[in-house]
Amino acid sequence: MNQSVIKALKLLDLFNEDIQELSLREIAWRANLPKPTVYRLLASLVETGFLQKIKETDQDSSYRLGLKLLELGHLVSNQLEIREIALPYMGDLAQDINEVIHIVIANQNEATYIEKVDSTRAIRLYTRIGKSSPLYIGSGPKLLLAFMGKEKQEIVLGEAKLYAIDDHRVIDKKKLQEELETIRAEGYAYSIGEQDLETTGISYPLYNYRGQVIAALTVSGLSSHFEGENLQVIKMKTRKTAKKISEKLGHSIS
Repeated sequence: MNQSVIKALKLLDLFNEDIQELSLREIAWRANLPKPTVYRLLASLVETGFLQKIKETDQDSSYRLGLKLLELGHLVSNQLEIREIALPYMGDLAQDINEVIHIVIANQNEATYIEKVDSTRAIRLYTRIGKSSPLYIGSGPKLLLAFMGKEKQEIVLGEAKLYAIDDHRVIDKKKLQEELETIRAEGYAYSIGEQDLETTGISYPLYNYRGQVIAALTVSGLSSHFEGENLQVIKMKTRKTAKKISEKLGHSIS
């Protein structure tokens, strides 16, 4: 393990509800570390937003916890709320259509899978909670990207080249942007063979009380199961489930 990272994280633990401000001298004393070492660690934490330097004199400096922790705490809180609310509905949907169900959220410039309900089929997709994917590959990630603001989309799509997962093909950005527009217009995303060969994914948005898309409800399985009438049934039931979860999250449809 990186000892510098561990030491820096331990410095954050020195702050609590009763101790909201500490000086460099106090931090060095409480952490039992040399002041020069503590100063370097604090500088890194300030630069990354985990701490704020609020006072500085020739003799000492004072610090408070930074807004980055508030941002991360808000993200964790949202994840816990979405998972808790969505899981019963995901279970019902999985039992009904017998495919893998995921909840996917945007995390920086990636998509992260935060919940999963498996199918009972003999051949299953290998996925795990915590898995990350580029925001331009797969139905769930692309749905999230489609409903982001233009500035955020430009950051994600601003990479010199976008590569597919399977064989490192370069993705055509113009076609991808056209697909994102279609997703927004139709209200759902559909992908075939993007994350795993011979698999299909269908995703619908989950909305919060402000009407913002905060996650994707994704159904995945072998492409042979997503054909004809069965495809229409899966789309209809997934859409209805996403609507129920959104309503529980406080979204009201006028």
